[in-house]
Amino acid sequence: MPGDLHRWTREARRQLPALRAWRADFHRDPELSNHEVRTQEKVLRALATLGIPARTYGKDLHGVVGLIESERTGPVVALRADMDALPITEETGAPFASRTAGTMHACGHDVHMACLLGAGALLRRNQGRLRGAFKLVFQPAEEDGHRGGALPLLERGAFDHPHVDYVIGQHVASEVALGTIGWKKGAMMAAPDEFEIRVRGSPGHASTPHQGPDAVLVAAEIITGLQAFVSRVRNPVDPVVVTVGTVHGGTRHNIIPREVVLTGTVRTVDAKTHAMAEQWIRRRVRLIAASMGAQVTIRYRSGYPVLVNDADATQRVVDALSAEFGQDHLTELKHPGMGAEDFARYLERVPGTFLRLGVRTPTMRASSHSSTFFPADQALVIGTATLVAGAIGLQTGPGR
Repeated sequence: MPGDLHRWTREARRQLPALRAWRADFHRDPELSNHEVRTQEKVLRALATLGIPARTYGKDLHGVVGLIESERTGPVVALRADMDALPITEETGAPFASRTAGTMHACGHDVHMACLLGAGALLRRNQGRLRGAFKLVFQPAEEDGHRGGALPLLERGAFDHPHVDYVIGQHVASEVALGTIGWKKGAMMAAPDEFEIRVRGSPGHASTPHQGPDAVLVAAEIITGLQAFVSRVRNPVDPVVVTVGTVHGGTRHNIIPREVVLTGTVRTVDAKTHAMAEQWIRRRVRLIAASMGAQVTIRYRSGYPVLVNDADATQRVVDALSAEFGQDHLTELKHPGMGAEDFARYLERVPGTFLRLGVRTPTMRASSHSSTFFPADQALVIGTATLVAGAIGLQTGPGR
């Protein structure tokens, strides 16, 4: 389809009442990772109303994949939205605020699902003018952080029958202005690993610390020593973030505890750095502990891989979005973000791209994962048009 400035935006704006209703329905009943039972039912009902056939992938996996096929042959493009919420108590004051105590769509997944349903409605309405096929992938458990929902869907055939050729996704971004789409070729988001370090020393009284290794002191040395990985081991132009997020130990101010437990994350965007991180951290922690006479047990777990956007697919999408919104509504992101996304799993299988859907306004004070995070309705329109224009762009023309 040739470019027509704001073509899909105009169509998306006409269905804003439906977009609002879908978003409100998802937002008021959030569900945590791997518990998206009601959310799955709502998606299935919405797709049925739109006349889009859909399938699920087992009672233990709450994903849904809708399929829109045309009579003309062409590439198959998957469009993805995530479904799960976060364990956060909502404080937005929205008329459709969460009715589930301690759970909230604080990461914009309600917006993502509404946009994907909106994209499905537009693609279904224009089905006779399109070619190829479109898979609408509603994915659970993105916030899981370890196995996630993308890998199980892929393992159970979500990208097969018909085989997916390209994939596109997006995420609301409070650092990007509302009405603007952020894009980047290559590495865009980090691989998030997790560690747990148990430091064992000798328990005793605070008045006699010399009688054995102090687990608290050793833990403090380890925390400091881990930062050497960031400042002195890896290349300074290769982004790495090491964070110790929790420190647990002790029961009283004058008792030296037997054990202190540290947990944290290591985030990298280079495959070689990612591969060496675990080895270096294990060696560093053991040497520090041994030098102070303590023992350590280290548990290290890799999370999602680095999210790497395909250069050609990204250019196709950028060209299509430029034709839809105008070049001034796109911004090339200069550096990868250190957040993580299991959309990376799809990009390991097929070429595609992941976008940042701008939601920042002059009055927005909250970022995602905040109890007051609440993107404006305009994001629903822009997000819907972005998915449609981008998906069609992946089908119709070479990148530069």
